[in-house]
Formats: sequence, C-alpha cells, structure tokens
Amino acid sequence: MILVCGEALIDLFVAAPDRGEMPARAVPGGSPFNVAIGLARLGIEAGFLGGVSRDAFGSLLAEMLAREGVDCGYLVRTDRLSTLSVIATDDNGHPSYSFHGEGAADRSLLPSDLPSELPGTVEALAFGSYTMAAEPVGPSLAALAEREKGRRFISVDPNLRPTAPGGLAGWHMAAERFYRAANLIKASEEDVRIGWDGQVTITEAAAYWLDLGAQLVVITEGERGATAFSSAGRISVPGRPVTVCDTVGAGDAFHASLLARLAQTGRLHPSALAELDIASVRELLVYASAAAALSVTRRGAVLPTAAEVEALLSTPA
Repeated sequence: MILVCGEALIDLFVAAPDRGEMPARAVPGGSPFNVAIGLARLGIEAGFLGGVSRDAFGSLLAEMLAREGVDCGYLVRTDRLSTLSVIATDDNGHPSYSFHGEGAADRSLLPSDLPSELPGTVEALAFGSYTMAAEPVGPSLAALAEREKGRRFISVDPNLRPTAPGGLAGWHMAAERFYRAANLIKASEEDVRIGWDGQVTITEAAAYWLDLGAQLVVITEGERGATAFSSAGRISVPGRPVTVCDTVGAGDAFHASLLARLAQTGRLHPSALAELDIASVRELLVYASAAAALSVTRRGAVLPTAAEVEALLSTPA
C-alpha cells in the first residue's frame, strides 16, 4: 500500500460573474486526496491519512475515497469544518486558487492523531502541498516522515500555492524536513519559480534536493514535458500534444502515475530507485506524462485509469 498524507478539501470552481451571480461547482479535491484516488485508479492499493470533517463536505470526501477503493482506515474525522479552495481558470485553462478554512479539519492533525506504528503492508508514504507548512498538521506529518525514513519509500510533491494558508513565510524551513526524508521528489517548474522567487533554475533546484538525499528528482514543465535528475544523469521527455480543457490535477496525475509505475515494476524501494538507469527513468517519465496529458483534457481533477494510460501509450504521440 502507498499511504498518501495531507489535505482533502473541496474545490469550488467558479465561473465568470453573470447577472450579478457567480455560478460555482463544488467537487472533492486536494492534491494528496487526488493522488490517493489516482493511485487506486491505476490499480495500486492506496490509503489516505488526513483530517476530514464530519460536515457535509467531509462526508462527500470520505464517501468518494471509499467509492474509489482507497483505504479510509487512516482518516481522522473531526467536527472542524472543511477547507474550500476556490478555483478560477483563465482563457488558457490555467487555474488560480484562494483558500478558505482557518482552523479547518485538514490543518488540525496533531501528533497524537498519527498511527503509532504502520503495518508492513504500507510500502510507501507520499506527502505534499500546503499541509507540509500549515500548523499543526505540517510538523505532525514531518515527524511521521522522519520516523519512517529508511523504513518506507517516501515521495514528496511541494505543489506550492502562494495563496495557501500561511503563504510562503517559513516554507523552506518546514519543507526541508520532508525533503531530507524523501527518496523521490516530484515538483513543477512553477514550484521552483515560486519557491525561489525566480532566482533558481530547475537544475539548481534538483541539485539541492539530490544533495539532501533524494535518489530521483522529477520536474514537470507543462506542455514542454518533464525532466528527471538522478545519479544516472539528466533526461527530458517532451509532453504529449493534447487539447487542454484545464490543468487542474495534472501534477497530481503525474505524481500518482510515477509512484504507480514504480510499484508496478517492483521499484518502490530506495535501493531500486538508486539503481535506475536512464532508459528506466525515461520509461517512468513517458508513463507519467501520458497520465498527465489525459488529465488536462478533462474539466477538473479527473485522473485516468491504468487502461486509459495504456491506451494512450499505444497510440503514436
């Protein structure tokens, strides 16, 4: 099992104002939530660890996890409210986010809420997004990552959002605890630009993460594709040309499919990751890029199934 840790929230997609109203559509979301569902759709056993409200939105989140086949035994149910992430997309389908939920369920996870011991069936842990730096959930999950370092495969996706709770103040200090525990770090070019205020290249960011101990760093570059860095070297693959509806969930699809492909090929282990050659890394990137390409053709974070990814891979790019 891959246990995904972080936030589950409600994405509120808003349309342009019309006659004094702003039409909206509420759907389950949150980057770690999406990754857990993405793994399940790719045929990988997944669980979700995070704070989930007992309100109507929280019930929707828990029901969707269960319906998708995600293990809900690690949910921490609470009377705190659910966070709302309001999303507006521009003419090119690129989203902007604003978060509403001070003291909400996803941010309130305490060290006492964590399992004192994980079963042997949990092979890997995945962390990401704003709960890495929010209080008190961030330090709680960082302690879990540090505790399990060397015992489980650990993957991290910063998924930076400047408008997320707390902004970027203290981000690097909080996130570094996760980076130091990580075997795999998946990030986007936008994460690098935002996190270092445009002063660092993706190559420099990857070198920083590798120096902290990661065996593989993958940075997505939108329609241009993705680049991986490891002891085997650097390799890039182009993106697949598709008609974009919006890019919500594309990074989550990429992260989930990277983990799924490692699991499918028996490489969800630090030693196996360190031994990947360039050809194997390229195959990982091609698979994950196909999953991300499928996701951007759909409205919202609708991650693909294994059959859909294989079907796309069987057609010429």
